[in-house]
Amino acid sequence: MDLSGKVAIVTGSGRGLGLAYARELARHGASLVVNDVDQEAADEAVAAITDDGGKAVAVVAPVGPTETAKSLVTTAVETYGRLDILVTNAGVLRDTVLWKMSDEDFDTVIGVHLRGTFTCVREAATYLRGQGEGGRIICIGSPTGQRGNFGQTNYAAAKAGIVGMVRTWALELARANITANAVIPVAATAMTDTVPYFKQFSDAAERGEPVPFARRVLGFGTPQDVAGLIAYLASDAAAGISGQAIGAGGDRLTLWSHPEEVVTAFRDGGWAASDLESDFASTFGQSLQSVGQPMPEPPADAAPSPEAGS
Repeated sequence: MDLSGKVAIVTGSGRGLGLAYARELARHGASLVVNDVDQEAADEAVAAITDDGGKAVAVVAPVGPTETAKSLVTTAVETYGRLDILVTNAGVLRDTVLWKMSDEDFDTVIGVHLRGTFTCVREAATYLRGQGEGGRIICIGSPTGQRGNFGQTNYAAAKAGIVGMVRTWALELARANITANAVIPVAATAMTDTVPYFKQFSDAAERGEPVPFARRVLGFGTPQDVAGLIAYLASDAAAGISGQAIGAGGDRLTLWSHPEEVVTAFRDGGWAASDLESDFASTFGQSLQSVGQPMPEPPADAAPSPEAGS
């Protein structure tokens, strides 16, 4: 896997998953533009990449505004002479149930995740089309956007929207040989540490305990477990893959389906409310779709002990 001569932007790459993505791309030879809202985190990310022998510069700015997107692309081109790869990872959480969610809670998450992805991809795609050598767009989704999750109206909407945009961009950018894919990661980060179900496993892993249930059954591991997929989708080897939602986490790799009709029924003249009242249950009742992310109860011998290793 050789990304030598390639130039990549990774938004939200000061810490966590974004930093793992940036370091992995650099490890395979790409030159990086890292991004974070925190100057110290951005500087540390640049230092981590350069200490490993890679090349990196930072743009410290929140994603969402068009000005940030322009700055990211301009920095890549002025520093390295080109752009090849964009990974849109930046994100925030403002979790609360629907009836307690404020306008600010909703707008903040939509602004960073959804608008931030849109503005960055628009700017990168415009440049890549003009450059005329193809390119790679990799947008970060979430299981929440695929299935929903309690208390995450804003986040679910943004992440579902990102996958919808990716499918559209795969169509629009195909003639320019620019691929667009969504990655659905499951990994221990500051965000997942707010969820007690996941935190028990990340804490156990930090203590050096094996967590096979988390890695296999849940597909939950470290940011580095997802980074290999990012590098692959950024490479020439993935030129034929576009418009896909691909999950990664722990020991597991998954390909998510696109929404499809699971049952179809016809009635001459269309369906009146009375027809639905009499026939909906018998026609669709056995095929209604589940919502939410299933969280299997760990077997007794798989659940980490809170006190172990302390």
